[in-house]
Amino acid sequence: MSGSGGDEDIEMVQSKSFVSTQGWDSEMVVDYRINEEEFHKISLFDCDFFIRKPPDPDSDVYDFREMYVTPPDTDVYAIPKVLAPMPQKYIRCAKSDYGCYNVTEPPIDAPRDPLYKTERQIQKVFLTKHYKNRRLGDPEFVLDFEEIYVIDSKTKSITRAKVLVTAPGGRNRDRKSDLLVIRDNGNSFKITHASERDDPTTVIEREEWVKTRQDMERHLRKLRDFSISNWF
Repeated sequence: MSGSGGDEDIEMVQSKSFVSTQGWDSEMVVDYRINEEEFHKISLFDCDFFIRKPPDPDSDVYDFREMYVTPPDTDVYAIPKVLAPMPQKYIRCAKSDYGCYNVTEPPIDAPRDPLYKTERQIQKVFLTKHYKNRRLGDPEFVLDFEEIYVIDSKTKSITRAKVLVTAPGGRNRDRKSDLLVIRDNGNSFKITHASERDDPTTVIEREEWVKTRQDMERHLRKLRDFSISNWF
């Protein structure tokens, strides 16, 4: 048979975004199609998340009592993993993406070639509650950083973030001066006062120092038999 024949096996390529439903518990996959118009569709890198959307002119109300997850752009609906108690009533939320950009630089030798493409990979989505469920146009509108729901693309799960509050004033503080700090790949949340905001250069230098320290430790580890140095 020649190379163009039909009997040769086509090589299987495992896609990173492919999600097998066979590994899930059978009762988690539902045997019906939902009307996607009635849901907030949240597209992540490894899955699409659906949360029921009650009719509302602002379109920012979430009903966490009915949620589904599917492999990207398919209609195999499953119940997601819910890792913390969810609100049993409608709540207004602001949605923000957490992910990374893959940037391909333009070719150096042919500057007239098309510009680089940017690929966005959304790994997590944060749904932050509107304080006292106020509408966006309300003069007292502010986000309630103490109530954040994290949708994770990799684990196809939703949980409530554990938020550490260090801002002075406790429950009765002026929430307009809240600053939310997210670290550790979107796993660590802290509320501080806005006056403690670092300028971007400081943040970058601190992150780079941690990485430099780790790289140096890895290098020194090859030369010795204990794990942490006292090199400064």
